[in-house]
Amino acid sequence: MSISSFLKLVEIQTKVASMIPFTLGSLYALHRFNRFNVKNFIFMLISLLCFDMATTAINNYFDFKKAQKTKGYNYEVHNAIVKDGLSENTVVAIIVTLVTIAITLGFLLFLNTNYVVLFIGIASFFTGVIYSFGPIPISRMPLGEIFSGFFMGVIIPFLAMYIHVWDSDLFSFAYSNNILSLTMNVKELIFIFIFSIPTMNGIANIMLANNTCDMEDDIENRRYTLPIYIGKKNALKLFKILYYIAYLGIIIAITLGILPITSLITLLTIIPVNKNLKIFFKKQTKKDTFIVAVKNFVIINVVQILSLIVALMV
Repeated sequence: MSISSFLKLVEIQTKVASMIPFTLGSLYALHRFNRFNVKNFIFMLISLLCFDMATTAINNYFDFKKAQKTKGYNYEVHNAIVKDGLSENTVVAIIVTLVTIAITLGFLLFLNTNYVVLFIGIASFFTGVIYSFGPIPISRMPLGEIFSGFFMGVIIPFLAMYIHVWDSDLFSFAYSNNILSLTMNVKELIFIFIFSIPTMNGIANIMLANNTCDMEDDIENRRYTLPIYIGKKNALKLFKILYYIAYLGIIIAITLGILPITSLITLLTIIPVNKNLKIFFKKQTKKDTFIVAVKNFVIINVVQILSLIVALMV
């Protein structure tokens, strides 16, 4: 398999959906707690990237195996297995390799931290697998937006922050004499959730845009996603509302001191985001307009990253 085929199989361009939340969580640890662990950062970076690529490859593999419609833009162009004529055995071997690397480095990360990282890692791994695998994968249900938004938009920033402050009283538990004790800083956990609203909603909207563009193909391929249940008109309304909630989250975060004052500049991104919204509302296709959801996610969160970097430098 060529490098280009591999990058198509794992849809490398979509990895911004995990790398941006990871970067934001790491910067949050520096901004809020003035803590940064280089070793843990590297372990999580490689583990997360490999697992994200594996999940995408699994999704493409099972789309290939279960496809009812074998002609059309989405199937022939977007699925690298079909377009590049990839061997099923090769694809499976790549998936196994990526998952093995992800698990190995994830376990090393656990050894460097605590059981919170282990249990969150197991939960994320399990969710990632059932997202694309099983009799009724999450990706074929009206729950994809919720699961992808929460796990990639909230859990990744939390874990990316937590691996630097795991030895604090932020969140921990212990088991002794048949008693399980849990300690958590409720205020800080609420703060990290508020901080994660833009990434959570942005990722949910990438999934929502994808499913809205694929409605006709999904019906033929028996993928009963959220837009099919609520209709295209309501899906578009939800698409817009989620962005506005993201901006509300930024305003709340700045007001509470969760984000620095420099993050006010992120609010200016509403101008290009609204322009992209108008483009998507006119036409919803994978080929022409799906990319605006990815662009909006990148615009909002990259500016957020830059605002944090500026605050840290100042």
